[in-house]
Amino acid sequence: MQLGKVIGQVIATVKDPSLEGMRLFVVQGLDETLSPTGKPFVAVDGVRCAGPGDVVYLCFKRDAAIALGDAHPVDATILGFVDEVAVEQEPGGAMRVIKNEDAL
Repeated sequence: MQLGKVIGQVIATVKDPSLEGMRLFVVQGLDETLSPTGKPFVAVDGVRCAGPGDVVYLCFKRDAAIALGDAHPVDATILGFVDEVAVEQEPGGAMRVIKNEDAL
């Protein structure tokens, strides 16, 4: 799984029939400190209520298709929302909590 932030929506007038009714979003990948990483990509809204500005977690490749019932040709699926991330400063050390408002 990976963290990401929804930064836009894709409007497609023609798409695979199995994707009818599903929304497609542009997502910017995030690292564990909620900083941008890599290039933006398109993901299917598996939770059916994501929107621009949401910090989400996603799955990819075969897992992305399985998350939607294994009948859809997808490479990335949004699975849920992230409220905060807790990261150890050092092994066994204090935790740094990062709220999703701090992303990007």
